Amino acid sequence: MLLNKISKRQIALISGVFCLLIFAVFFIPHSLTKKSGPYSAVLYDKNGLLLGATVAEDGQWRFEKSTPNKRFLTALILVEDRRFYFHPGIDFVSVLRAIKSNISQKRIVSGASTITMQTVRILEKNPRRTLFQKIKEALISVIFEIRYTKKQILELYSAAAPFGGNVVGLEAASWRYFGRSPEDLTWAEASTLAVLPNQPSLVNPGENRDILLEKRNRLLKKLLDSKKIDDETYLLSLAEELPPRPFAIPQLSPHYLNFLKNKNPRQNKFYSTLDYSVQKPAQAITEKWSEKFSSIGIQNAASIILDTRTKEIIAYVGNTGRYGRNLKTKDVDIIQSRRSSGSLLKPFLYAACLDSGLVLGDQLVLDIPIRIGSYKPENNTKQYAGAVKASEALSRSLNIPAVRALREYGISAFLSYLKQCGFTTLDRSADDYGLALILGGGEISLYETAMAYATLMQGACGIENKAPYSQGASYLTVEALAHGTRPADEAFWESYSKAKKIAWKTGTSNGHRDAWCIGTNGRYTVGVWVGNAEGQGNMYLTSSTTSAPLMFDLFSILKEASWPSFPEDELEIVEVCSKSGYIASSNCEHKKEAYKPKNSPLSPLCPYCKIYSFTPDGKYLASAEELINEYAGSFPKLESRFVLPPYIEYYFTKQSLSYKKLPPYVPWHNQAKKEDLNIVFPLQGSNVVVPVEIDGQEGSIIMEAAAREKTTVIYWDIDGNYLGQTCGIHQMKVSPGTGDHVLTITDSYGTKRVRTFTVLDAAN
Repeated sequence: MLLNKISKRQIALISGVFCLLIFAVFFIPHSLTKKSGPYSAVLYDKNGLLLGATVAEDGQWRFEKSTPNKRFLTALILVEDRRFYFHPGIDFVSVLRAIKSNISQKRIVSGASTITMQTVRILEKNPRRTLFQKIKEALISVIFEIRYTKKQILELYSAAAPFGGNVVGLEAASWRYFGRSPEDLTWAEASTLAVLPNQPSLVNPGENRDILLEKRNRLLKKLLDSKKIDDETYLLSLAEELPPRPFAIPQLSPHYLNFLKNKNPRQNKFYSTLDYSVQKPAQAITEKWSEKFSSIGIQNAASIILDTRTKEIIAYVGNTGRYGRNLKTKDVDIIQSRRSSGSLLKPFLYAACLDSGLVLGDQLVLDIPIRIGSYKPENNTKQYAGAVKASEALSRSLNIPAVRALREYGISAFLSYLKQCGFTTLDRSADDYGLALILGGGEISLYETAMAYATLMQGACGIENKAPYSQGASYLTVEALAHGTRPADEAFWESYSKAKKIAWKTGTSNGHRDAWCIGTNGRYTVGVWVGNAEGQGNMYLTSSTTSAPLMFDLFSILKEASWPSFPEDELEIVEVCSKSGYIASSNCEHKKEAYKPKNSPLSPLCPYCKIYSFTPDGKYLASAEELINEYAGSFPKLESRFVLPPYIEYYFTKQSLSYKKLPPYVPWHNQAKKEDLNIVFPLQGSNVVVPVEIDGQEGSIIMEAAAREKTTVIYWDIDGNYLGQTCGIHQMKVSPGTGDHVLTITDSYGTKRVRTFTVLDAAN
């Protein structure tokens, strides 16, 4: 019956009011909180500690809301709104008391604002105080109380309240004034911040500090009287001094914060995997070394530390240049920048060759001068060993063995392999990179390189990942990097690497523009780059004197770490020649056991151990026929010997005093063996460029040959034209024209060697 008496107009009016109420409850609070202003980008470590922040777009330190400190909330409610948990946004008891006080004093002495009303006023950007505005705030406060919980309202207030200067919100204030997280505030500090939003100007120096101190102490007395704190806490809190000046907001990893912000532009708070206890000293150490290097014109450095097991970033120092240094380049994030790789890709080529059966760890690889077309790589020391163990070639970072290995493995195949290892910046073609790829011809980033080395160590530890190498290959590779012979200028660090077992690799790019060092063990991976961000070279920029000591210094702040256990099931025992490291043949007199990755193909049999025929006294090489006259009735002495070809032996004997050369042939010998004469340069079928001299005249190239016997005379001929003869050192300077040529050398025994090669037009 009652419904029949209500008109349609009244129903529409009631419905409209109800809809308006729903709209007010859900839209008004949301629209106000959206107007809270732009936020600072904030970076936290894995434990929630503040690592850094940027000012918001409006110049304020304003952090997004977070759970407020309980001590702060207790003090705030006590001083601002004792009945906060009991009123609906308007405290009518306070309103009546305020009206009475204002009438008796004939002026406004109390506004009866609740915390909810203050929150509304703050979110409305503190409009001019009028009666209408007061009523409006009261009504919206009721709506807020309907829409939000008490806890949410306190969070809104704590995030938006002004705390003096350009500091907005409790968290920013806590770090700005006390240098710590709100969770760590003392009762005195929490009380100081609780009284600030009503008079934020009190943070200014001068007499205001006395007022602030008096207000804080009065609040502490209220806390004592209300039994929120005990007598001892009260007395200790009174003894605490106010902060002398604002603290600087931490800036422990600004480059990482910018990196995250650029990846997630709509996000403001970033909870990272960085570890404050590692990040802070890592930044200080990197800055210290960089400042030292700046005295010799090397201005920038960067470092990154990863958890090897998870590849999470523990420390990220994107660049150096604090305290007014490097104002032009300090903001460049070197960790993400593309730089020349130097020798850092060599371990991955080594692992690839192990898995493909191209090499074993102790197998001798060639280290002699080489020219491939116009490309003539050199070792950094300008010295050559002739032949060296593959693992030693890696640890000593020899260029020639690496170039030869890449040539055999294939540039395209290796590029594909590197991409599977995580290198995305190598985006040019194999022809474009050429063999220089392995010596720094490609650009990589410190970020991806550290990740790739961590993945390599993960493989050695048996942690599953998508890397292209086997566990056996990765284990043998990190072992070579941890134990191998080092260049003389890196020997200083041997004692440290023994104290903390680390697989590490240095790299210096062409022109001394980049110095790298990456180290890894079972728990940590540390990557370091040193140089000039703008790319200027510096003759003093070498890895052994810059990036390596910095890397080891960073390892000194890290905990001890385990080394991967020997992966017995992933390695296979093979019998190799003790001299050459190749799979032993029947001619190899001395053999030993070695390891290769499980399921990798077998490398070739030893090519250097052969059976030779000697005179009975062993003084000469001789065949049975040559013994008839001088050694009638005697048989030749047959012996297995490890003998390198003469062009390798020429360099090898300079490095190895234990190498036993073959004796000469008997004096009446008239025919040299095939392997006793070799052409070192040019290689068969190679393309050669004859350089043009500074004065524009046609230059020349140096052709080289090697003979086993020092007394051998070699006669040189190109295209049928006799060039001359050499003895002892066999080099011939020539200037062949553009086109195809045939080089012929003949020794004093009549043995010939022939090479075809092509001279390219130097202008092209």
